[in-house]
Amino acid sequence: MINKLYEQLREQEKPDPEQIQWEKDEKDNWTLLPDGRYDVDGDVNLSNQHLTTLPYRFRNVSGDFDCSYNKLTSLEGAPVEVGGYFNCFSNKLTSLAGASEKVSGGFYCSNNQLTSLEGAPVEVGGYFDCSYNNLTSLAGAPVEVGGSFNCRDNNLTSLVGAPVEVGGEIYSKGNLIDQ
Repeated sequence: MINKLYEQLREQEKPDPEQIQWEKDEKDNWTLLPDGRYDVDGDVNLSNQHLTTLPYRFRNVSGDFDCSYNKLTSLEGAPVEVGGYFNCFSNKLTSLAGASEKVSGGFYCSNNQLTSLEGAPVEVGGYFDCSYNNLTSLAGAPVEVGGSFNCRDNNLTSLVGAPVEVGGEIYSKGNLIDQ
């Protein structure tokens, strides 16, 4: 009986994709592709929905993609390309596997449980923020970041693996490098 109650509670935690709170007419600009993924002309805001997984699979999002303040443990289904910023801030991610390959704006993955940047976009047009994680290495970081690169408050002992090109500053305080 306890197992049955536990299963019912677990099912209640999974939001029905159709019950996600959307702004009026927000999904009118979504195009369903034959492979089951979506192209979106505009922004996708899935923030603060208590999600443990992304409820849809995306190919391209022309605007911003925001899945922050959830309980995500994976970015499986995230868009391949984002025309604005990509925000997966404050989840339970331990990996960036499944993240977008190219982000024209900023990429925000701070306040997670990341131990690696493997899977991060190769190119980020704006700011890249991976602060407040459990990183011990920058291996897998983007090659090019158009804005600043923030890796502060991790467990880094060196900046080996940092982006080759950074358009702004590199912020690294609060790491083992400083000690």
